[in-house]
Amino acid sequence: MADYVMDSEGEYGKYIVQTLQAPPFNEGFKSFYKTYAERLLWMDANVVPGAFQMNTSWYLHASDVRPLYGHDEHVHDFDEMIGFLGSDYNDPYDLGGIIEIGINGELHRLTKSSMIFMPAGLKHLPLSILELHRPILHFSISLSPFYGNIKSAGKGEQHESSTTD
Repeated sequence: MADYVMDSEGEYGKYIVQTLQAPPFNEGFKSFYKTYAERLLWMDANVVPGAFQMNTSWYLHASDVRPLYGHDEHVHDFDEMIGFLGSDYNDPYDLGGIIEIGINGELHRLTKSSMIFMPAGLKHLPLSILELHRPILHFSISLSPFYGNIKSAGKGEQHESSTTD
């Protein structure tokens, strides 16, 4: 009997995600996303029953579109963690670019690897990639089985978002 199993084999391999299994985004959004990023992995309760939502992407290019998404501030009814990690292993705290993100109306320009905690109900975004000198690993973790906005801040619109922070 083997002392190990490879990758996602075995009884508990069902909890390991190694291929992209993102929700069905509309073609316009997918085309736009490809102009600046490459989505890597996505997990939510549709991919692994019982899981909370997490996604990862490589940001590869700065974008002239500012902000990136068609909505400004929004809120969630769940906590969220958002990260931007530089890819220079000799200087891992150097982000390798400038990311601009709004947190409750304050615009923060990030130049260092960063993790941001967004408590449920805290307005956040817009998001812009102002400069990019090296790829940036981006992740978002939502303490919810699925990602979605509860409303556009200040507009009271119910909608499900097909983007990530």
